[in-house]
This record gives sequence, structure tokens and C-alpha cells, in this order.
Amino acid sequence: MKAVRIHEFGGPEVLKFEDVPDPQLRQDQVLVKVKACALNHLDLFIRKGLPGVKLPHINGSDVSGDIAEVGEYITDLKVGQRVLLTPMTFCNHCPACTAGQQNFCPQFTVLGYMNDGGNAEYLAVQRVNVLPIPDELTYDEAASVPLVFVTAWHMLVSRCHIKPGDTVLVLGGGSGVGSAAIQIGKLFNATVIATAGDEAKLDKSRELGADYVINHYRQKISDEVKKITNKSMCDIVFEHVGKATWAESMKSLRPGGQIVTCGATTGPEASFDIRFLFARQLSFLGSFMGTMGDFHEVMKHIFSGKLKPVVDKTFPLREAQAAHQRLEKSEQFGKVILNP
Repeated sequence: MKAVRIHEFGGPEVLKFEDVPDPQLRQDQVLVKVKACALNHLDLFIRKGLPGVKLPHINGSDVSGDIAEVGEYITDLKVGQRVLLTPMTFCNHCPACTAGQQNFCPQFTVLGYMNDGGNAEYLAVQRVNVLPIPDELTYDEAASVPLVFVTAWHMLVSRCHIKPGDTVLVLGGGSGVGSAAIQIGKLFNATVIATAGDEAKLDKSRELGADYVINHYRQKISDEVKKITNKSMCDIVFEHVGKATWAESMKSLRPGGQIVTCGATTGPEASFDIRFLFARQLSFLGSFMGTMGDFHEVMKHIFSGKLKPVVDKTFPLREAQAAHQRLEKSEQFGKVILNP
């Protein structure tokens, strides 16, 4: 089969479109013919070099396609069904997994990180990772959903317990996880303030439901939040940017407010005055992916149409280098898709 592999770490030029051996299907697995695979910042980080990644490696966490073959132990799926895959793998038998806390499993990892992913024509996965999708959801839309929506749902719903009336600041509304967070915030009747870096992304953030928008390159975020909220500030700050925005995120919180973060795309090191943390009784919450419960809950809202996938642009798999460059330059709004 054809796939995009990396044999060394580096820039987009290390992505090689080449022939690789077909996956060997186990009796307890499902073979999926990949129709679409969305990019995430994780793909950029892996390409540049992350500890534990074995080379050669195939990226790709967000996958949709058709069932090509099922192992003999699989009795409830059939060849030809349209499916998407959960973007995470886990042992499914440890205490954390059996308690429904898969993201605490010692073997938990993102699909396409410590294992080969969906930047290929075929992928073999466990039955638990496979979810049939309705015909009205396109392959590109389906691939735009899993990682960012389960991450945003876990952050806002499971970690922060978002409720009607909350004011939520979403950093990077044009990102995949940001565009999901805007919609989840509005689903819970929160007031959503979104930031973005240009007018086109600000307009699209409004179209997704953002009540207010801030240009994070031209305006000081905390000052604008103060104006918008009449100095009340935010109940929740949805962070994934890291070093570049952390100070402004802290300043945007009301006393007793919460920052929840799932990433650090601009750098992992941020400093703050600890006195500010305890005197204002703030909560800093870490969030990593989500659980299968989060996944199935958010998919109900995708299938009902209450939450909508956001597709930015599609590229043939052989043009993975160009797709990486688009994401790396932050030119996208929503998800960049590869089509094998």
C-alpha cells in the first residue's frame, strides 16, 4: 500500500510518499480502507522529533474510511461500512480502562504517536476503536471530528463542568480544537469570547457562534476581556497555546476562575506569580485527550447536527508536505485533511 512515512526527524521534506507493507490483520481487529485523515499539531511535533517515536513512522490520528476486512472474532461489523476511528489506543483491561478512565491507562497513547497511524491507504485497529457513521457525514467531515472534539469536550465538560451563563475565553478559535470549543461553549449556553489572528478567522469564529472576538496580534487579550465583561472577567479560559498567551490567560480570569489546558504550541514554559494563583483562588487544570465516554457523548451531538465539523482544506496524501506547511504557518481555519 501507499503511505507517508518519516525515516528521520526534520521539516516537511522528511515526509516520504512510498510503498509500505500492508497491515497484517489479527483475528480481533478491523481493517479500514482510509478515505480521509486530518492533521493535528501532534503530527508536526512528531515529524520534528519526539521521544519514543520509532522510525520509520506513519503519522495520523483522525481517520475515517470503509471497513475492508474484519477478523473472525468480530461479529457486529461488516465489510463496506463507513466508519471513523477513535483517536486513542489503550489496553482496555487495566483498572483505569475498566473504570472508564482510558486516558489514565499506562498504555494510553494517541493513534499515530507511539504506533502507526492513518497517513496510509489501510489501517488495522481494535474493534473498540471503530464507530459506524451516518451517510450524511462525509469522510472529510468525519475525520475532522475525533481528536479535537473529544479533547475540547473533556476540557470543558469533564474537567471544568461548564454550565449555562459561564463566560468562556477560547484561545485560537481558528484551530481545530478552538473551533470545537466555541461550539461546545454555545451548546451549553455559555458566553464565548474567541481569539484569532486575522479578520477572516475572526469572522469565521463568529459564524461558529462566538459572541465576541479578539485579534490576539493587534489587541491585548485581557484588556479586551475586561471591556467585554464589564470587568467581571472569565469563568473559564480554554488554553492550548502556551507560553505566548499564558500571562494574558491568567489576567483574563475572574477570582475563582479556571484555566484548562491541553497543549503548548508556542512553547511549554510559562512563569507566573504564585501569589496571584492563591490570592485569587484560581484553578489550573491539565487535560489530556479524553475518555471513551467523552467520545461517545460528543459524537451524539455531531450525529444530531448540534456540533459541526470544520473542514479547512483537503490535500491528496502524496501532498502531505504542503498540508504540513499550511498547518505550520497557521493558515488554516479548522482541519486540514489528507485523502489517500
